[in-house]
Amino acid sequence: MRFLFEWQHLTPTTRAEGREALAAALDQLEGFQAAAGAWEEDILPARVRAYTSGSLDELCRAGKIVWTRLTERARGAAGPVRGTPIVLLPRAQLRAWRALLDPARQVELSALAQSVHDTLAQHGAMFFDELLAEVRVLRMELENALGELVAAGLANSDSFAGLRALLKPIAKRNAFSSSRRARASALIGGMDDAGRWALVSRPSAVAPENPSERRSQLPPEVLEHVAMTLLRRYGVVFWRVLEREAEWLPPWRDLLRVLQRLEARGVIRGGRFVNGLAGEQFALPEAIPLLREVRRQANDGALICVAGTDPLNLVGTLLVGDKVPAVAGNRVLYRDGVVAATLVAGKFWFDAALDANPIERERARTLLTHRF
Repeated sequence: MRFLFEWQHLTPTTRAEGREALAAALDQLEGFQAAAGAWEEDILPARVRAYTSGSLDELCRAGKIVWTRLTERARGAAGPVRGTPIVLLPRAQLRAWRALLDPARQVELSALAQSVHDTLAQHGAMFFDELLAEVRVLRMELENALGELVAAGLANSDSFAGLRALLKPIAKRNAFSSSRRARASALIGGMDDAGRWALVSRPSAVAPENPSERRSQLPPEVLEHVAMTLLRRYGVVFWRVLEREAEWLPPWRDLLRVLQRLEARGVIRGGRFVNGLAGEQFALPEAIPLLREVRRQANDGALICVAGTDPLNLVGTLLVGDKVPAVAGNRVLYRDGVVAATLVAGKFWFDAALDANPIERERARTLLTHRF
């Protein structure tokens, strides 16, 4: 399993600090779909030292990052929950990612959510208080309507604070508003700090009935952007990598043709980078020296803990073992690239080496339960 240890080092979880570190992490996670509640609880704090929610809000308000739901829904939901799949994207690339969706799918909304949708369509982006005055409903009713639009992938706000507020019921926000910690977090997490609310643009072209025909009509630059995004995320890509990605991504056969063209142009390298896996593999040129360097290093028993929602949760896909669901709170502990322990739904599993050593087992338990 040494080859997986080498491959994992292409996506290091060693944490840097500051806004630039957050921007780099978000660049690597572009287009990765994760539960709404997992982004600030598990994924970003594990990759950015001293992570604060205000840093993500700043990037969103500056127009660098946008949050949204890309999963296609046939019916609207009452509102976003902690498990709602959310992606974080560069605003400049939003149109490319939305092109992957089927524009023929229609979302069924409640009367109030439809009214808010129509208001935003008519007036454009609006602050929460402007919307409140326009639709003339109770504050909680408007929040529920915005939540329904967010859950359907139809709306978002300038700041991540908008999603953060929707995930925390208004009753709970008010219950703890008197505490010092709550007052501090409200400055960067309340509905009034969400900025403007707006509709997320959707593809307008009429889609063919045949899904394969729709995929074949995707612009080449969209497929190329997806392929390069996966390479930035993993360093090396092959067909098994897509098992950790969203179902709405283009199939491997479409990405393969794009990767072959990129290799022919000298942009990326093709070859056999990960042993034990069938099919063609491709890598970024800068990833190859990293693989060679790690290969020369001896195993040092280093333990790396990642969240179950992180793209580096490879158990049950690339790694042998029972699959660890991509649910907030689940953890995977690697030792030299091999799964040494897991925490799933509050239950621990340790490999034989850890189970036989009480001190190491307790250390592993601490790593699995600590907050990133």
